[in-house]
Amino acid sequence: MGSVHRNLFNLKNRYVYSFSRSVTYATDTETSIVVKDTCPSLYFASSLGLDFTQNPQMLTGSWTEYSNFPENYLKGCKWAPDGSCILTNSADNVLRVYNLPPEIYSYNWDLLPEMSPVLRMAEGDTIYDYCWYPKMNSLDPDTCFLASSSRDNPVHVWDAFYGEVRASFRPYNHLDELTAAHSLCFSPDGTQLYCGFDKTVRVFYTERPGRDCEERPTIVKKQGQSGIISCFGFSPCQSVYACGSYSRCAGLYSCQDGTLLALLPTRHHGGLTHLLFSPDGNYLYTGGRKDPEILCWDLREPDKVLFSLKRNVATNQRIYFDLDMSGKYLLSGDTEGVVSVWDTQTAPPDGNEELLQPQLRFQAHWDCTNGISIHPFMPLLATSSGQRQFPWPSDSEGDSASDGEGGDAVMSPQEIRQDNTLSLWWAGPLGPAAEGSQGQSTAVVEA
Repeated sequence: MGSVHRNLFNLKNRYVYSFSRSVTYATDTETSIVVKDTCPSLYFASSLGLDFTQNPQMLTGSWTEYSNFPENYLKGCKWAPDGSCILTNSADNVLRVYNLPPEIYSYNWDLLPEMSPVLRMAEGDTIYDYCWYPKMNSLDPDTCFLASSSRDNPVHVWDAFYGEVRASFRPYNHLDELTAAHSLCFSPDGTQLYCGFDKTVRVFYTERPGRDCEERPTIVKKQGQSGIISCFGFSPCQSVYACGSYSRCAGLYSCQDGTLLALLPTRHHGGLTHLLFSPDGNYLYTGGRKDPEILCWDLREPDKVLFSLKRNVATNQRIYFDLDMSGKYLLSGDTEGVVSVWDTQTAPPDGNEELLQPQLRFQAHWDCTNGISIHPFMPLLATSSGQRQFPWPSDSEGDSASDGEGGDAVMSPQEIRQDNTLSLWWAGPLGPAAEGSQGQSTAVVEA
């Protein structure tokens, strides 16, 4: 991983960005949260060099790795904070780490082989959530770790160099029984690990593994946010975090003591599965399961939606979306395998809720595109695909004998192309070696 990081350090000078932050505290009122302009200057040298005037070009990926296990579909992908590697989750309950291919640095894209994981970390049961340590740096092995939560297991902290468990955080319920966290997120400074439960958030200190934690109920005196806390997001500029729940709402809380600052109106059709703050901290994007919309909330006026983004989410699967570092582009996959790109800065400034049309749509996979992640400082995208497939009743005429006998319907495999793949895409200006192969790019989808 060290040689990869040295190459990334050289590339980082080409796609460098810098920004200044000043931290203030949000003002608590009965119905709203006052968000101050705490990031007055955001300077981006090249906005990562992202270019969505043309179709992104697929570079390489990993597919053989997920073909040895029946229906081993992926469940998202996340770039490491330093951009040196990418983390995936899949239905076989294994977390995999892939190094960024060295051929990326020289534009020798015709020589890119299929990617193979350098680490595999197996959990004991279904993985609920996973996240990188936000201060992860490949040059400092002590910072190279990630956290994961799985059914009937404690929260595990994994070493991203050796694939071993470094530590465990053990949450217990009121009956002193081990309970699994449904969602995870480190605080921006990495000192705390927030875990979501039914109507409760538990906060562990990263340097103190074990069972000691701070409990923060989301419902106090029958008021507050109900449901299982399914996702977290931290404001980059205020001491505020957001919790999404399966009760279809999002709440804003103080990082100091977990005080509820604002509860956003219930506008989603399904439980929330993902949320993100904009880089300036003024906007919050939320998305849910079986919900066709990503909603943008202006936190300076949190009682209404600023605009919405349409996507096709027909199942309960968590469909991730991501923002680039400037907050200009928002990308999301959907159930049909299409990736949509929206320019959020084209939203109408008059405050009227509008449906924002995508700038670009392209067919990334032939199955559900459930994960998308933008590289921290290069115009690279990572996408993951797949979903659980269910058999359909057979249309054959020979099964009529069971119709009047209460027997089960004869089932046949659903005729659909499964696509369980991790893919890397170049979303910047094409290099000399890639211009000749531009015709092999993916198909553009009509909006």
